Amino acid sequence: MSKIAFALALLGLATSPLRAQAPAEEAGAIHITRAAGPIEVDGNLDDPGWKGAARLETFYETNPGDSIPAAVKTVAWLTYDDRFFYAAFDFLDPDPKNIRAPYGDHDDTPSYTDYGGVILDTTNDGKTAEMFLVNPRNVQYDAISSDVSGEDNSPDFFWDSAARIGPGGWRLEIRIPFSSLRYNKAEPQIFRVLLYRNRPRDFRYQYFNVKLPRDSSCFICHAQRIEGLTGLPSGNHVVLAPYATAMDSQQATAGPGSRLARSGVDLNGGVDLKWNPNAVTAVDATINPDFSQVESDVAQISTNERFALFFPEKRPFFLEGLDLFSTPLQAVYTRTITSPRWGVRATGELADTRYTALVAEDRGGGSVILPGPLDSGLADQDFSSRVALGRVRHDFGSSFVSVLATDREVEGVGGHNRVFGPDFEWRPSDKDTIRGQFLFASTQTPNQPALAAEWDGRQLRSHAGYANWNHSSLTWDWSFEYVDVGDDYRSDLGFLPQVGVRNSFFSVGRNYRWENGLVRHLHPYFRIREIEATDGSGVIQRRLAPGIDVEGAWNSFLEIEHRDEKVRAGNKLFDTSYYIGVLTLSPSQTVGGVEFDFTFGDAVDFASQRLGRGATLALSGTLRPTDHLALQLNGSRRWLDVAPTGTGPKTLRLFTADVARLKATYTFTSRAFLRLIGQQTDVRQDGRTETFSSSALFAYKINWQTVLFLGVGDDRALSETDRLEPTGREVFLKVSYAFQR
Repeated sequence: MSKIAFALALLGLATSPLRAQAPAEEAGAIHITRAAGPIEVDGNLDDPGWKGAARLETFYETNPGDSIPAAVKTVAWLTYDDRFFYAAFDFLDPDPKNIRAPYGDHDDTPSYTDYGGVILDTTNDGKTAEMFLVNPRNVQYDAISSDVSGEDNSPDFFWDSAARIGPGGWRLEIRIPFSSLRYNKAEPQIFRVLLYRNRPRDFRYQYFNVKLPRDSSCFICHAQRIEGLTGLPSGNHVVLAPYATAMDSQQATAGPGSRLARSGVDLNGGVDLKWNPNAVTAVDATINPDFSQVESDVAQISTNERFALFFPEKRPFFLEGLDLFSTPLQAVYTRTITSPRWGVRATGELADTRYTALVAEDRGGGSVILPGPLDSGLADQDFSSRVALGRVRHDFGSSFVSVLATDREVEGVGGHNRVFGPDFEWRPSDKDTIRGQFLFASTQTPNQPALAAEWDGRQLRSHAGYANWNHSSLTWDWSFEYVDVGDDYRSDLGFLPQVGVRNSFFSVGRNYRWENGLVRHLHPYFRIREIEATDGSGVIQRRLAPGIDVEGAWNSFLEIEHRDEKVRAGNKLFDTSYYIGVLTLSPSQTVGGVEFDFTFGDAVDFASQRLGRGATLALSGTLRPTDHLALQLNGSRRWLDVAPTGTGPKTLRLFTADVARLKATYTFTSRAFLRLIGQQTDVRQDGRTETFSSSALFAYKINWQTVLFLGVGDDRALSETDRLEPTGREVFLKVSYAFQR
């Protein structure tokens, strides 16, 4: 398909009349009234304010049952006053000693533990909602849930809760300031709500106040209406959060084992400002924002990898409106903004149109991805730049169209990267979702050929296009996807490491479900993928993959896939056959979140363009000896064997790469914890490279912006004497406080 035909196809779909999907069966509206008196958030439900609150007792089991009456009773109450929205729950349990209630840090509420709360769609758009969930130890989880981009727990909000475990179950109170919610200017207000309870035992039982049809392609669209909200505050909320950091670091002067030179104490500070001029708009400004991470990224094995590895965003400044930057082609990857000097961001809504925009000055550092059809490279970003990101999305019922733009203007050495284009999502029915995106990129590379061959000031212009049709019903599901990325396409503020390709994908599967037994869901499927080079050089990858996934007892999930694949390395095309799979299970609170991933069979040595045989094994899980202590393990190993003479038995070990990480966290309360991390990487290939990093951190957090962190770190690497010797040490202190008005 030519890029002109592709663009016309996207344009035809995007400009077709966007018929909203048929409305789902709705439960009756909840009629809410103002609290009759004060409410103290303490986990007791005897306050005067709860008298006369809206009471709900009808809940449905949506997993593993298919919207059947819940087997255990839950009672919920909803009310509000001039400043807050309130929710309370009585989670009755016939066997309270089996309530899974560990202590943990904020957002640490895994699926194999008990929790519950509210999911609020305050704009009444049926697409996006804020989640406020709490476990029986009062560990909070907040997130954005979007029918467009999924669930993201990166954003944090200001809110309060209290939970108590009792002889008949556990109780929960939640108080959410209206300043933490975004809603339109209307009188009266119409919110939507999902009331949720997670209760894992032999299976993961999930209960909601509404039925959730399994053949529906949306989640928030089923939320129940709340009527009766009047006189809500109109905004003008301000949060000022200054911070200060101090770091004392030492670095090896001449490699591992050499003298550690102290660079002195580095003092730093800055301030974040959030202003909500009204209930739908958030304006953020920052001066010298603190983008230090208090936890290292989990190491990934990069040996024999062709393309850059993805790491998630963790820095607070970028998290407001983050879901609006989520598009099929990842044109925005905020970790490419490595060291901002200042930043300003606005996020808001006008009628059925949402928008977000961000402007910052980036001091540089880190690396820039140099994409290609067969692999990607990295170049040092030793220059500063101005960056701007923006997206506007207009909703039509359950569908939308939007426009995205990004711009990086390089300072000093010249150059720019500008990306612009529309995307859309159309839901013609509950079972079908059609998405498309087209982007045009204009680039002038920096004039720094010493860092990268293409960085000689050249002009690059190209496109990237995406189309997807996904269908899901009770029995059958299928998906078609097509991606076309030109060879000269660059997205310096995004993450698209493979360019110069046309990528086609098709999948079809059959669902079998049972209400009883050890196995509740069986899903055999068949998938096809073909990637061709846009320069006419032929196939890069062609894959046929039958597989099956199974859901069963102990909250388990098993998927196994066999792949017959042609894959190109250089100018050679290799035939490979291998298996890939994953097993996850959470048998108890003591042993939970266990995941085993594997790949074994034929594999290509891309550096030497030859066929080998190898495997990748990865194991992770959490062991909780007590409610306060959690031990999290991540371990992985990859190896590849090749034939010594190029043909015949593959008996020569080309490389072995290992990663091991242990994180031990002792949580004193829902606000304070002590965390220890040790992480080792070991690669044996033409010699040996080994590193070990360790850290200890004490944290006290009143809320997500009022925090105290005190930590130490130690980095080591293998020296010439074959010992792990120090390469760096540091002591770190951070204090931040949020002033609210």
